[in-house]
Amino acid sequence: MDQAPLPRTLDDVPGWFWPIDQQLFAWLLDRQSAAETRGDLLELGSYLGRSAILIGRHLRAGETFTVCDLFDSEAPDGENAAEMTMSYRRTLTRTAFERNYLAFHSELPVIVQAPTSVLGDGRIGTGSCRFVHIDASHLYEHVAVDIRTAKAALGPDGIVVLDDFRSPHTPGVAAATWEAVFQQDLRPICVTPEKLYGTWGDPEPIQQALVELDGDAEDCHLDIDMIAGRRLIRLSGRGVAKLLPGEERRSATPGPTLAASGHARAQRPSSARRLAHDLLPPLAVRAARKLRAKATA
Repeated sequence: MDQAPLPRTLDDVPGWFWPIDQQLFAWLLDRQSAAETRGDLLELGSYLGRSAILIGRHLRAGETFTVCDLFDSEAPDGENAAEMTMSYRRTLTRTAFERNYLAFHSELPVIVQAPTSVLGDGRIGTGSCRFVHIDASHLYEHVAVDIRTAKAALGPDGIVVLDDFRSPHTPGVAAATWEAVFQQDLRPICVTPEKLYGTWGDPEPIQQALVELDGDAEDCHLDIDMIAGRRLIRLSGRGVAKLLPGEERRSATPGPTLAASGHARAQRPSSARRLAHDLLPPLAVRAARKLRAKATA
């Protein structure tokens, strides 16, 4: 039987990694690069590689990208096996993942074909990572372990992303996620319809940069909620992803420009705002406009 054509864009790779999250991943990873934040990359649960392909684009010299997934191995317990059979047993294979990944990259990441719980054996160094994506089992007990793995792996101000934290069919992810927020000091940065982005460091600089992303175009909206006295950025809508292979990426350094003088800001938009048109278009930042209107009144 003939194989399907090799994927040419992320949209050609099966999966549930939507444009707004593609843009946020790229924006956050670019921001880390601009700040010269060093550290490895880690993904727990990869399916056929849609998110791994994007994450791999941000791997730098001297860093390691590790992917952990059961792929076509047997699940270690009955509940996990039932979940895999119901969701993706017929399509998820390591061969398919590798084929998709190599369509975009010259080398594979480090692949751990096993339950994500094995990552607690010390193979991921404490504080060695700057970005961790959790999208593996939806069972509470497994997600709770994955979150503890991420906490140990992340360095100062490292970012963890939790998938399916508010999907109707994954209450276990929601339970483990909010448990981490209220009992394990996870600080939410922002949420999209599918994912929660958090840190055990200080979320404020990233949140402020997100608020500074301004624009009046359609399809993406930003709101600010307060949860237990802490700010949470809520993003919704599709946005427009500009992450096709080979596309020229505009350079930007969002962090330093946020502190630019009022005169400099009047001369040209900040890098963060330019990113609204490059990576996170379009954000209708109603809250930001209100804050600026008050500040200039």
